[in-house]
Amino acid sequence: MKIILASLTFAVCLFAGGRAAQADCGNVSIAEMNWASAAIAANFDKFILENGYGCNVTTVAGDTVPTFASMDQKGEPDIAPELWTASVRTQLEAAATSGRLVQASEILADGAIEGWWIPKFIADANPDIRSVQDALKRPDLFPSPKSASKGAIHNCPSGWSCRISTANIFKALKGDSAGFELIDSGSPKDLDDSIANAFDAKIGWLGYYWAPTAILGKYDMTLLSMGVSHDKAEWLACTSVEGCARPQLNAYPVSQAFTVVTKAFADRAGPVLGYLRARSWDNNTINDVLAWQDENRANNEDAALYFLRNYADFWTRWVPADVAEKVKAAL
Repeated sequence: MKIILASLTFAVCLFAGGRAAQADCGNVSIAEMNWASAAIAANFDKFILENGYGCNVTTVAGDTVPTFASMDQKGEPDIAPELWTASVRTQLEAAATSGRLVQASEILADGAIEGWWIPKFIADANPDIRSVQDALKRPDLFPSPKSASKGAIHNCPSGWSCRISTANIFKALKGDSAGFELIDSGSPKDLDDSIANAFDAKIGWLGYYWAPTAILGKYDMTLLSMGVSHDKAEWLACTSVEGCARPQLNAYPVSQAFTVVTKAFADRAGPVLGYLRARSWDNNTINDVLAWQDENRANNEDAALYFLRNYADFWTRWVPADVAEKVKAAL
């Protein structure tokens, strides 16, 4: 009888302990941004917080500026997993200083990388090509679809800011004098298709792209050096200005994205805040997950589960061992 009572007492304690842990975490709202890497992060955060920490999580639609404004002014949602800081840097600093918001991890370990890329098979076959200046010496390796006698540099679609900056960098490099022409993409799909076609035909491709993206998860590309550092003043005054008369060679900026939480949530988050401070993933991993999502036409929740199931060695570094075991059991 004593053994039965002891067992019942132990079971009740376990149940109460689990309920207490859930009560401690409570309700949590996470912004699911409208681009894939952030939306996937929101969904694996949801799964880990629910199954590893006993939280009750809801996701809400988000975007950089409105989500930041809502968190700053209304204190909701609780978490923005991937907030790009460039457009709200001054306001974020003020909110952090005043104690309204807390900056956790830099979720994109490598930042968002922009630049001119070539296929890795071209880079491997031509080890002397490591910079844009090197590439401009070889128009024969990067044939233009418009003119057989010229090389091509593929640019962004109309309406994208990178179309202006890439055109100015092309002008600064005197790309036309080097035997190249700038090919403006008619749409995002045209830009992606130009890369896919080059890989299918095993021919060279040179142009603008960025990471993390599904395309760079599908196709192995090499980023070329610009030969200079990023000059913010020049970028604002000329590189990013359409029709700038005398653009100077400039490197693209590396943009940063952080996890941001409200102060009210940070104060009650307990061990969850430790997870949010530790969580960060690199572009190669993100590219791979995005490529899987694209190839399988998967939604963000499925892509998050794919990441958790296939990259356990990665995400288990973010959480204590007991939390990791709970998440694995739920998978």
